[in-house]
Amino acid sequence: MQSTQSSTKFDAMSCGCASCAGEGFSRRGFLSGAAVTTAAALAAGAAIDLAAPRAAYAQSTLTPDAALKELMDGNRRFTERKMTAFDEDLSILKQNTVEKQEPFAAILSCADSRVPVEIAFDQSIGHLFVARVAGNITTPEITASLEYGALVLGTKVIMVLGHGNCGAVKATMEGKAVPGQISALYAPIRPAVDAAGGNLEVAIKANAKNQAKILAQASPVLAGLIKENKLKVVAAHYDLANGRVSLLD
Repeated sequence: MQSTQSSTKFDAMSCGCASCAGEGFSRRGFLSGAAVTTAAALAAGAAIDLAAPRAAYAQSTLTPDAALKELMDGNRRFTERKMTAFDEDLSILKQNTVEKQEPFAAILSCADSRVPVEIAFDQSIGHLFVARVAGNITTPEITASLEYGALVLGTKVIMVLGHGNCGAVKATMEGKAVPGQISALYAPIRPAVDAAGGNLEVAIKANAKNQAKILAQASPVLAGLIKENKLKVVAAHYDLANGRVSLLD
């Protein structure tokens, strides 16, 4: 994407498994509930024109495949220590993003401080729309945020990014009593843990894939954009040791 990036970088313009059922979930129930939640959220947001954004809002001219390639190329630069995102004057970047943002991709990342999202993809101010929550799980609020990014801001790819040694997945696997509301993270992660056979890394990757599937299928907004080839939703894994991001099948 180097040739398309100027100082603004762009020109104008639950998974349904048996374990879920054991936790009181069903795929059909989850999807229908999420659809109702999404529809209600869009109706509530009609006043700010979320359901029918002006065409000018979709400012990224990249295709979903090109947007994904830009992410992966940026991660390669990061791992090779050949980063370019901050070669430009930050004061100019800030000025160009005061009135609007033009992110080409969205990342649903774990809140873990060892996963520096923008740095890991060699992207600067205004290029990535990032949602972070422990365990990189989908919630109504997270889904609404990513819908806004895709529908209104024009992000072309959503990446659910799991990472090595994830504490939220590990805590779910251990299933110990915890204070406060920490255990609220367990239910969305449990299907991946149940399918992992006690292997933490397998569970981490399965969780990222589960959350990506839920986003792609439970949100009518995102599902519609995917059907129109305007959006891609993928799962990936970040290696804490070497910083490499690997796409998950």
